[in-house]
Amino acid sequence: MGIGHWLTTIPPLAVYLTVLGVVGIESFGIPLPGEIVLVSATLMATRPELAVSAVWVAVCALIGAVVGDSIGFAVGRRYGIGLLEAAGRRFPKHFGPAHVALAERAFDRWGVLTVIVGRFVAILRILAGPLAGALRMPYRKFMPANVIGGVLWTFGTTALVYALGVAAETWLRRFSWAGLAVALVVGLVVGFLVKKRVIGLLTAPEEGATRS
Repeated sequence: MGIGHWLTTIPPLAVYLTVLGVVGIESFGIPLPGEIVLVSATLMATRPELAVSAVWVAVCALIGAVVGDSIGFAVGRRYGIGLLEAAGRRFPKHFGPAHVALAERAFDRWGVLTVIVGRFVAILRILAGPLAGALRMPYRKFMPANVIGGVLWTFGTTALVYALGVAAETWLRRFSWAGLAVALVVGLVVGFLVKKRVIGLLTAPEEGATRS
């Protein structure tokens, strides 16, 4: 049984629930590949035979993002920065002092905009909710930024990847899986460049100070 046939056996509801769950858990503060799952589900939506709706993929991702971030905010507000420090000792790869310091610097520099920008950077996507709560950001400011960032990230990513996937299918019709692979690679490269740019903006002043 080929991969194409296997994909047709996956119910669309299972795809939507997977997107909602993975993005929600990642937004809560647990490192999971939310962006990869969102991109992969959107690419499935470019295949009509799979009956997956790109709109529902985006909607489920948005619900997961907003609810997950809100839960992370509540947990951070309840347990404070000590929770992140404890998580850093247990999971230094994801919550180490350097990661928390980078997120704190983002909040110092951009304030509530960090919640919006953080949607596009894996480190901030995981830490933004809990850290905003720990830093006592008012929820009335956090929630609108949470929704705006979620809409831009989920629907923006879905629209871009879907368009690339359809274009790749058209251009490479005889090699359909190669077309999907091209779209996936392009989507991940764009995400990487955005992440690199944001981290560069946050670390540049420190590097300059070090050289001087």
